[in-house]
Amino acid sequence: MKTLSTQFLTQEEQQRVTEAVQRAEKKTSGEIVPMVVSASHNYPMASAIGSVFISLPLSLLFTSVTGSFLWLGAQNMWLLLIYWTLLFFPIYYLVDKSIFLKRLFLLKDQVEEEVEEAAITSFYGERLYQTKDDNGILIFVSVLEKKVWILGDRRINEKIDSDQWQDIIDELSAGIRAHNQCEALCRAVERVGKVLLEHFPISDDDKNELHNIIIR
Repeated sequence: MKTLSTQFLTQEEQQRVTEAVQRAEKKTSGEIVPMVVSASHNYPMASAIGSVFISLPLSLLFTSVTGSFLWLGAQNMWLLLIYWTLLFFPIYYLVDKSIFLKRLFLLKDQVEEEVEEAAITSFYGERLYQTKDDNGILIFVSVLEKKVWILGDRRINEKIDSDQWQDIIDELSAGIRAHNQCEALCRAVERVGKVLLEHFPISDDDKNELHNIIIR
């Protein structure tokens, strides 16, 4: 079964991104790794909030319609609780499985926190900190949230201010929202490569130490 991350780029588009990384790394010793994940967290709170927002109005509607019919009153609290109990968990499941619905109920602060944490975890999990020159850099894309993070290793952070990546992040995020993710990701790789070239030119003994693309 296809996940959000495998739907994000076709096989042909993954190859195009790989080639963009290879072109960039022919000019810099920096190791560029684009990584695409389906989501940074499962966000149960979003599913719960969505279920409340959907099931409660429906419960009120059903109570109003059936309460009068059953001579229990259009505002019978026990009937409302019964309907809400019956509706809450099926709607929770629906929101949890629906990308569109879950995105509607994501909390902005939680999204920022979870994507950042997932990007940092992935940076260390994929061993980007173990390159010979400490100059690995991760372009992290979390599809559900449509969020991007760029993280560099120690020597990159010593030479390049993290604010310098923000314009690349903004451009890539806009490309994803416009459904031009392949072109936007290739462009981001190219721009990251140009920034790295200023500080980490290619060396004679350079070799590829990391994956050119990771899909999770």
